[in-house]
Amino acid sequence: MEKNFYKKLSFAVIGAGNGGQAIAGYLALKGYSVNLYNRSIERIKDIKQKGYIDLEGCYNGRGILNLVTNNIERAIRNVDVIMVVSPASAHKFLANKIAPIIAPNQYIVLNPGRTGGALEFKNIIAKYNPVKEVCIIEAQTLLFACRSLYNGKVKIFGKKNEVKVSALPATRTKEFTNIIKDVFPEFTPSINVLETSFNNIGAMLHPIPTILNCGRIENTHGNFQYYIDGITPSIARVIEEADYERLLIAKKLKVNTISLMEWLNYTYGAKGNTLCEALNNTKGYHGIFAPSTMETRYIYEDVPQSLVPISDMGRHLGINTPTIDSIIQLASIIHNTDYYRYGRKITDMGLDRLSTVDEIINYVVKGEIDSSNEGVVA
Repeated sequence: MEKNFYKKLSFAVIGAGNGGQAIAGYLALKGYSVNLYNRSIERIKDIKQKGYIDLEGCYNGRGILNLVTNNIERAIRNVDVIMVVSPASAHKFLANKIAPIIAPNQYIVLNPGRTGGALEFKNIIAKYNPVKEVCIIEAQTLLFACRSLYNGKVKIFGKKNEVKVSALPATRTKEFTNIIKDVFPEFTPSINVLETSFNNIGAMLHPIPTILNCGRIENTHGNFQYYIDGITPSIARVIEEADYERLLIAKKLKVNTISLMEWLNYTYGAKGNTLCEALNNTKGYHGIFAPSTMETRYIYEDVPQSLVPISDMGRHLGINTPTIDSIIQLASIIHNTDYYRYGRKITDMGLDRLSTVDEIINYVVKGEIDSSNEGVVA
């Protein structure tokens, strides 16, 4: 049943990195009550002391926070919307923390979910209480292109024209977009979380250029514009091949997806004859520099939580992903970590027992699995 809110929405923002500080500051600047949570108190001690976040760039001003804490129960208590803006590698930890204390009338929004984030979150919560009706929202991408200048001050370089979101179950998507439309009019309904997961453009734009620029990053400490200087015609061709593999899997899942080139035009209005040209014409990407080291979330988040689930879903569906697999392998070598082993798999998403694509779709729409169906997807 759709909810009517007679009071202004209240928010908890989970995660105080670049995106978390940007969203918390933005919401507070617009006059909403915002609780900011971070696992490490060290990361937020300056913000806690000041009690606000300053914004510059597309938005300028000071957002006064209601609460800054490393106590997740205090952060989410009695709020309407829980905005999870942490690395996807933290989703499993956060789901286990939130599961025992989440209330049925609260919304959990993953900003973004990467690939399979909402599915993994729901699977974990179901292990605590299988009958708890929790609405988990997955955003296709983060609303802002932003960087924290220092803790408590964020520069927002650009805001996307539209961010597709879907609820799990999808039957509750319109309910959520209706209650959030005055806050984030950019949030528009997607068909289901398969669509938001497999339109995960970060999976293409983050790990691949980072790994293929590893020498440049280590020699210059990231002193070059990541999207503008770091994506050459050759690197763009590798990205496009990985993007083709992503689209093949999405097609098998009956998901409406668009290519990276189409996404740049749709999201930022950027066009070009080639991917390199389109990226150079994306104004929101100008001024964003590369990671300073190879110890970056562009690898340790996007490889296990984006590329691995895409690859594993491909395996489950009988679709080969050689380009994506090669990037996962290179990342594993660079970080001396077996990302195949530790990445998000279909078992983590609760999909391993489903025997057909239609059963997978039925689950993401209705949020229910028929336990009698087991086997390999046909």
